[in-house]
Amino acid sequence: MSIQSAIEWTDATWNPVTGCTEVSPGCDHCYARTFAERWRGIKGHHFEQGFDLKLWPERMQLPLKWKKPRRIFVNSMSDLFHRDVPDDFVLEVFTTMAQANWHTFQVLTKRPSRLVHLVSRISDCLNKAGMPQSPWPMNIWIGVSVETMQYKWRVDQLRKVPAAIRFISAEPLLGSLRGLDLTGIDWLITGGESGSGFRACDPTWIKELRDCCTGDGIAFFFKQWGGRTPTTGGRLLDGRTWDEFPEPLAKHHSAVQNPSVSGQSQFQYVSVMPSWNIQPAILCEEEYVQ
Repeated sequence: MSIQSAIEWTDATWNPVTGCTEVSPGCDHCYARTFAERWRGIKGHHFEQGFDLKLWPERMQLPLKWKKPRRIFVNSMSDLFHRDVPDDFVLEVFTTMAQANWHTFQVLTKRPSRLVHLVSRISDCLNKAGMPQSPWPMNIWIGVSVETMQYKWRVDQLRKVPAAIRFISAEPLLGSLRGLDLTGIDWLITGGESGSGFRACDPTWIKELRDCCTGDGIAFFFKQWGGRTPTTGGRLLDGRTWDEFPEPLAKHHSAVQNPSVSGQSQFQYVSVMPSWNIQPAILCEEEYVQ
């Protein structure tokens, strides 16, 4: 949890859930797992439980206390749509994001099938909070991770989500994504892997994505070449950095117009969900599609 983040494409992180399990090759050298496991068994540390999944309901209202607008990466140390995160807890997170509308929330998942399964309930939750249902509020961006073409189906699932901004994180990029359908996508982040055992990224793979994005008018963000450390290879691509962001007020995926929001939210935090019972959702990570 941090009100400042070293991740180039965000300003802060918010982790109402920590811990996760691997679902695809992009998880093999997970930075979050490596960090969390350093502290396993250390009494009183936030990661005393290592990378085992844990809910933090006491963190639910934190973004409402941060008055300065910022981009917030949701669950940088987990996946909100992990099968063991209860549905009602997910809906509480969306309620907070909708009410803290002076922030921009960046939600990234490798489990879009469960997200799609929850779309109607999330929309109902947003309606109860007095927020738009289609598309969802402009300050909630939804993205999926795609490391190789084997996982292009995640983008197909993402297109079923009525988010005002949809994005792809092709990081760590482990193969060419030539031919990836970017219809309905507003932003693409990519970069090579870093850390012990990193898998080298072919510059051609990065340039293919850059050229596709620039040709289609999609915001392109190149995070890093990767290497032993995140800064080893630098961030220059063809002599410059690429730090583009989408323009949420200029993009709509629906004929329904979403009112623009400025300033801080008029809402006080009021949970629209019943007291949630911590029971795991009966869903698997890679279900329904492939």
